[in-house]
Amino acid sequence: MSNADATTPRPAWWHRLDATGGGLGLDLGIYAGSAAFATITAATSTLVTHRHWGSLAAVGYLAAALLVTGQLLIRRRRPDSALSGVPARWLVASLTWSTVTLLPLTWQSIQRAAGRNDRAQEEVLVVEDSGRRLLETGTPYLGPDAIAALPAGEQLLGYTPYQPGMALFGLPRAVHDSWWTDARVWFAVGTALALVLAARLLRPTPGLPARNRATLLRGMQAATVLPLCALTLATGGDDLPVLALCLLALACAGTARPGWAGIAVGVAGALKLFAWPVAMVLVIWGFTRRAGLRVAAGAFGIPALALLPVLLVDHEALVENVLRFPLGHGLVASPAQSPFPGYLIAANLPAGRAVAAALLVAAGLAIAVRLARRPPRTARTISLICAYGLLAAILLMPTTRFGYLLYPIAFLVWAPALDLPRIGQPAGEEARQGVHLRA
Repeated sequence: MSNADATTPRPAWWHRLDATGGGLGLDLGIYAGSAAFATITAATSTLVTHRHWGSLAAVGYLAAALLVTGQLLIRRRRPDSALSGVPARWLVASLTWSTVTLLPLTWQSIQRAAGRNDRAQEEVLVVEDSGRRLLETGTPYLGPDAIAALPAGEQLLGYTPYQPGMALFGLPRAVHDSWWTDARVWFAVGTALALVLAARLLRPTPGLPARNRATLLRGMQAATVLPLCALTLATGGDDLPVLALCLLALACAGTARPGWAGIAVGVAGALKLFAWPVAMVLVIWGFTRRAGLRVAAGAFGIPALALLPVLLVDHEALVENVLRFPLGHGLVASPAQSPFPGYLIAANLPAGRAVAAALLVAAGLAIAVRLARRPPRTARTISLICAYGLLAAILLMPTTRFGYLLYPIAFLVWAPALDLPRIGQPAGEEARQGVHLRA
């Protein structure tokens, strides 16, 4: 086992911060800071859906902050009280997710079904249209000629820059028009199922110190109640099931289930390209455990199976939507233009797009060299590599969104949850302990 993959402690400052008040101090900071973010969003956002989310979520976050304040006061008087322990913190996190994500999502879906056209972001409409096309034509994509024939103001919505599997979330709306067939409802269902499965896999062994038992809670907070995730799921949502499936794949890897890790990340890859880099790192990890082919079968086989029927129906439509449009060669420009370095370079320097592309390739090569020299041997290392790699890609891509940062942030915070004593053992140590890999 290389030193890079040995279990290493988190920085002392993080331990001190995370341990303040038994974890409640950081909880209070998360909920209070999120309440401030939601309030600012409600007052200043140019998007109606975001303002609506902010007005509801601010109340939910504030209520959570007050609950945590009460827990801190209880802990000060009775340090061993169950009301301030880890299970109680889980309960507060669950209630917060319900009030800052599920409640705004449901409210917007009901209002939209009643006729409000400003209660969903464009990606919801795109996914639902792709589900209808999949049901009617066998492909979720419009060809370049069909997109060109649309009115100029509608051509952007004619594009579906996702993998074919994403259209499945739009099928309920294609069958029945109701609030519960809103694509966001099914994004939330998929996200919740994947996260519950991941939590069950990573559930610490009874008797571990409270700090270890709380690590998973912190990772779950990063994937649910942080505004970056809560706002995204409530108003748009297509990234959250992809993220949740990737986290499930990491949980499977951390608990020695390489075959299931490949299946989980393969399903994510059938939804969106963002999962493909995670799949590549997981496959490399699989080869360090003599399970690379099992991981690759799911990681690449499932996306291939999803692409094949669509490719046979209309390959030009697939290329136009999945390749040309995201790369900036579609009939209209992508609106994903957050002011990160890649976008600023592409927009302001001579031959800026080529410079940004070169920097992106250089970052990719650096990560490839690292993987070749020191392949990851633990799920924790996989999570960190994916976090830093995706962060570099998001910052350097000429077309990107601020919301994509939810991926690297979640992977960074999730990594310690993959480092519990009972999981993350290198293959050699597992063999000596008689632990068998499970498919």
